[in-house]
Amino acid sequence: MLKTPSGTSEYTMYRDADADPPALVCQLGSTQLRYHLRAIEDLHAMMKKHGDWMPLGSADEQKPAADGTVEAWGRSSMNPVGGWYGLKKGLRGRFGMYMPPLLEALGMAEVEHNPKNNRMRAI
Repeated sequence: MLKTPSGTSEYTMYRDADADPPALVCQLGSTQLRYHLRAIEDLHAMMKKHGDWMPLGSADEQKPAADGTVEAWGRSSMNPVGGWYGLKKGLRGRFGMYMPPLLEALGMAEVEHNPKNNRMRAI
């Protein structure tokens, strides 16, 4: 059980290693988002290389992500998967909302918990 960086919503995340491709499943009530399982290590590696705080910049798939944010990186053709980490078309966004708290729970990142405009950095 995790909370969004602002602390306003709870959700669960679990690994589905048998999925094709292996996935992280993010369950928010009846809504289910899926991200590449490798997103954990890839995001941590990118944050380590970045070396400083980075804005989360969460946005739905239909909205553009702000440049220089975790959300923008999670969609970029320059990331290790060459595009979206989200696996379900129509629900591929919000990478910057749901992945950072997971990395924090795993002891891989520090995440701010303000009402909005949160950032993260690798540990």
